[in-house]
Amino acid sequence: MPIIEDVAVAMQTVLNLVAYDLGRETGFVQRDSKLNGASFVQTLVFSYLADPTASLSDLTQTAAAIGVAITPAGLTQRFTEQAATLLQRVLAAGVQRVLAADPLAIPLLERFSGVYLEDSTVIALPDALRELWPGCGNASEQGQAALKLNVRLNLCTGVFADLSLHAGRVHDSRAALPLDTLAPAALYLADLGYFSLERLRQIDQQDAFFLLRLKAQTAVFDANGRRWDDVTALLAKEGDVIDLPVTLGVTQRLPVRLLAVRVPQEVADQRRRKLRAAAREKGQAVSARRLALAGWTILITNASPEELSVAEAVVVARARWQIELLFKLWKSHGRIDESRSAKPWRVLCDVSAKLLAMVVQHWVTLISLWDYPDRSLVKAAQTVQKYALQLATNLWHHGRTEETLELIARCLKRGCRINRRKTHPNTYQLLLAVTESALA
Repeated sequence: MPIIEDVAVAMQTVLNLVAYDLGRETGFVQRDSKLNGASFVQTLVFSYLADPTASLSDLTQTAAAIGVAITPAGLTQRFTEQAATLLQRVLAAGVQRVLAADPLAIPLLERFSGVYLEDSTVIALPDALRELWPGCGNASEQGQAALKLNVRLNLCTGVFADLSLHAGRVHDSRAALPLDTLAPAALYLADLGYFSLERLRQIDQQDAFFLLRLKAQTAVFDANGRRWDDVTALLAKEGDVIDLPVTLGVTQRLPVRLLAVRVPQEVADQRRRKLRAAAREKGQAVSARRLALAGWTILITNASPEELSVAEAVVVARARWQIELLFKLWKSHGRIDESRSAKPWRVLCDVSAKLLAMVVQHWVTLISLWDYPDRSLVKAAQTVQKYALQLATNLWHHGRTEETLELIARCLKRGCRINRRKTHPNTYQLLLAVTESALA
């Protein structure tokens, strides 16, 4: 498989050559030592890939496995500002390596040149880092320092179009990768934090498509230019499944299709409970408009009915949760938001090293698993974990690295799939089913 060689080259280039050079460039290396930039990065990345809760003793054992003798006390002294900078820059270099799997075998998604999901997650940091990475903070002085991790993922090929770190207080729309990187005929899905009519117009001007939920405060005008002050009342007159041409924004007047499907009462009640609970936490009240809109799934898109029917759009919109599941995997399995230390520079080093470990883990899944709709990333993470130290010790030998990757690929292909569900179908089942239904 050609991608095995690509992944091997990426690992060796980023974790060896790039890390070694950046070790000197960032000032992490002041004099010749076995613990250079490359061996330091490899020690952390492969230790956390094998066990994200690894102790200092575990880290020194990994270091010994790759030929570096260092004590826990000696390693502790290397968690400096320069070390944190080194790891952040190696992470950035890793993200720039464009590794793509064969396109996902789902006909509905093959209509587009790519299906891009974008979202962010926040990682709390020690308050001592608030000048470097300011968080949102609150009245109790909590959350003074935080990182925002912004990710844009091509669901079809597994390519990270963006994985970048920002101050926690930066708004999603400012953290987002510029939209001019979207290819024509690509489909863009994101949460409401990325919703703005100006951004949607940019996507349209790129000859790309968007599919997002309607933001409750957005002004909606019908085809005759009349403003819908009560959207839900008008939707109720149209029926339970709606596809209407409208324009959005008082000044923008962006032409889109408004797609709406009435949800079952129990779903609407659950949404309203969540809205009220979230509002109570913030000491606010939920508007009657938002409570009414909770009875509907409302989407907007610039794709034509031929490119995306209402039924297809509702299912494709569910795919946005795949990036939420990726964050969940990285936090619950990769522990990217945890550190065994409270020392600021150690915490920053751990965050970047664990994120880099997740990037390596992602590269490995691209070899033989990503193009399967029924892949299980949780099982894949557990499999990669088993072979992490073998990857570490073989990294200096190109042939052995490829052999290890081939071994992992065989295991991923055979044992890392999810079962079909009858009662609550998986997203991939719905994506395949809606296409089959349209062809029937």
